[in-house]
Amino acid sequence: MAIKGFGELEAVVMDLLWSRSGPATVRSVHDELVSQRQIAYTTVMSTMDNLFRKGWLLRDKIGLAYHYRPTMTREEHSAQLMRTVFESGGDGELILNFFLDRIGDEDSETVRKALQRFKKDKAR
Repeated sequence: MAIKGFGELEAVVMDLLWSRSGPATVRSVHDELVSQRQIAYTTVMSTMDNLFRKGWLLRDKIGLAYHYRPTMTREEHSAQLMRTVFESGGDGELILNFFLDRIGDEDSETVRKALQRFKKDKAR
């Protein structure tokens, strides 16, 4: 499933990079992907270069290879998507109600706790 704003392979690459604790080279990403699917090194290289040009990745040249890392965390990206939904128009309260109707009890509890923390922090 593609993450909003990314093509299918871009989403896979971003997910892989978000799962790592540090930067990755095209070679290391390709080595991981090739164990899951048949994919050319140049395809991975082009995809990572596209993500860099779109502003989703940063890169540093170390020796002969670029080392890539995301410009934001997975959570920051998710928050950005949520903000985009609210800014896209429509009734914000209705959008939130539809969202809350479709999430499970555990996620609902997470939202409730986050709102409580937000209110508490805002009161300070």
